[in-house]
Amino acid sequence: MNVFHRYTEHVCQAVETLVRAGAIATRPDLARIVVEPPREASHGDLATNAAMALAKDAGMKPRDLAEKIAAELSKRPDVVKADIAGPGFINLTLDPAVWREALSDAIRAGADYGRSALGANKPVNVEYVSANPTGPMHVGHCRGAVFGDALANLLAFAGHKVTREYYINDAGAQVDALARSAFLRYREALGENIGPIPEGLYPGEYITDTGTEISARYGNKLRNQIEAEWLPVVRDTAIANEMARIRSDLAALDIKHDVFFSERSLIEGPVDRVGATIDWLRQQGHVYEGRLPPPKSGAVEDWEDREQTLFRATAFGDDVDRPLKKSDGSYTYFASDIAYHKSKFDRGFRDMIDVWGADHGGYIKRMKAAVRAVSGGEADLDVKIVQLVKLMRAGVEVKMSKRSGEFVTLRDVVEEVGRDAVRFMMLYRKNDAVLDFDMAKVIEQSKDNPVFYVQYGHARGHSVFRNAAEVVSGLPQDARARADMLSRVPLGRLDDSAELALMRKVALFPRIVEAAAQAHEPHRVAFYLYELASEFHAQWTRGNAAPHLRFIIQDDPELTLARLALVQGVVTVFASGLGLLGVGAPEEMR
Repeated sequence: MNVFHRYTEHVCQAVETLVRAGAIATRPDLARIVVEPPREASHGDLATNAAMALAKDAGMKPRDLAEKIAAELSKRPDVVKADIAGPGFINLTLDPAVWREALSDAIRAGADYGRSALGANKPVNVEYVSANPTGPMHVGHCRGAVFGDALANLLAFAGHKVTREYYINDAGAQVDALARSAFLRYREALGENIGPIPEGLYPGEYITDTGTEISARYGNKLRNQIEAEWLPVVRDTAIANEMARIRSDLAALDIKHDVFFSERSLIEGPVDRVGATIDWLRQQGHVYEGRLPPPKSGAVEDWEDREQTLFRATAFGDDVDRPLKKSDGSYTYFASDIAYHKSKFDRGFRDMIDVWGADHGGYIKRMKAAVRAVSGGEADLDVKIVQLVKLMRAGVEVKMSKRSGEFVTLRDVVEEVGRDAVRFMMLYRKNDAVLDFDMAKVIEQSKDNPVFYVQYGHARGHSVFRNAAEVVSGLPQDARARADMLSRVPLGRLDDSAELALMRKVALFPRIVEAAAQAHEPHRVAFYLYELASEFHAQWTRGNAAPHLRFIIQDDPELTLARLALVQGVVTVFASGLGLLGVGAPEEMR
């Protein structure tokens, strides 16, 4: 049961009744109606913008229309009160039975509670991480990896058909530099003194293993070859090793992709797909040969004073047209990116989400323009920028890693604080805000540590079940059997204001899921879980001060069962929400 869907339907029905009665002359567009929690709990249980959203279509003043809609809604037996506030908001106070019914439905739904058909099984491509295969993943990659994975979980739960994709940047200068670095380590493995690693190559010790592997496989064979001969061989081995390392690092965060798409495959397959894409765009009139004017202010990194092959990006919302070929005739990165996104469109994706690092913000306009061009306006690209992570330990910034020698690796962080802490805290801030991640704070057992506080809420709920077995005879210890039993318990005695508030909070979860999925913002789930934990822990504390409010009442098994049902609803949401974030839901805290 989604209470907000149900009352949106009730509001729509009220408007339809008014139209049929002639109280509204023209049937308005009901799609603009929103039912949501009121800004202040004292205003009631639900609020709707219906009167303000429909007033223009109805040819009425918002408050006049609000009075008619409110009067119609007041006829419902489950609506205790319908008040009008401000310019025309309608605040509804519902019979508590509504929230008790929602709680029972949540318990019955179990792991599926909050699952939605919003996405209508539409395919959506979520591309995330896509780190260059030139070294270990660092903590910055970690945030994008967790964000992308949680977003994919959320979209799938909301009814989308999700493909999780990793774009392997295995073409260009950076992987050639990786190959040259590995070749030096190969020579070193053969006993040669290679001296300091030249500037522009990768000095990390992690490449030593690749050099050793190449020496074992090829012996001296590559040593005397010219670069054009050994470079492709070494490059393929180095990329394969780095991608294996990346997959392993991602697995430590329980992240798996459905597709690993090779950039090199765009130009080295049976067809040069970058060239084919440029030709196709030229046929559509979107590519031409010309000169770009000098930038009026600031530098444009790809501006050259020469005639070149240009994508007509300005026709699709970009600030300037963009080069597709370099002066040496090779393709620009942008040209490859256009071909890559055209491949997504050709594979059937009309909804694309790219998760990028903080340094790619200036690339968004041109990429959106490219997607509009290659899809004829049929596809939508949403780029989510993931801001920097400032890694701390007890308030002191951490900058170096024993493993990489240059940066803190993803694996370093996971091994120190654990997967759950990393995943939750990477999501406990909006993706486009800088994140301070303190490795000492995230393992504290306190309210100030959100991941502990939420997981402790789930564990506390299960401790209630264990303790209740002494009071409620026949209470199943099996989770499914217990939920089935509690879903059928009468809830009429749950009438304390805080109990009703907890029920309303549980009933909010399906709306949180849909809103977070539509906005592509998984942090909303993390925030909600912390709020739920705060209310649940507060109710526990109230029971310590006032024994009649405890979840377990020794001489009242009927009330105890009703309160156990409330606890079951809460832990159901904890488990589901934590699952969306990819975080464990422990039944005991150790």
